[in-house]
Amino acid sequence: MCQRGVVTVHLLTNTTMYRMKVTAIIADDLVNNVKTYTRSSTVTEAITIALKDWVDIFNIRELNKKIIQNPISIDNGHQIREINRSI
Repeated sequence: MCQRGVVTVHLLTNTTMYRMKVTAIIADDLVNNVKTYTRSSTVTEAITIALKDWVDIFNIRELNKKIIQNPISIDNGHQIREINRSI
């Protein structure tokens, strides 16, 4: 059996918050696992947290691909430390 409901997704752009209502058929066990792992009391909060985490992981993977293609080379750690300290 699947839960049917309305999930509100919050999209934050500058200071304006847009909400999107989504109707999705998602297996009960998946929703319950997401609620448990995110320690959320509502389905909306659980799915919002899970989606944000997924996007963060995706972005990290994409960044890792870019770094592999063009690795960062540090020849002089002293110079970088001085730049960091001056900021």
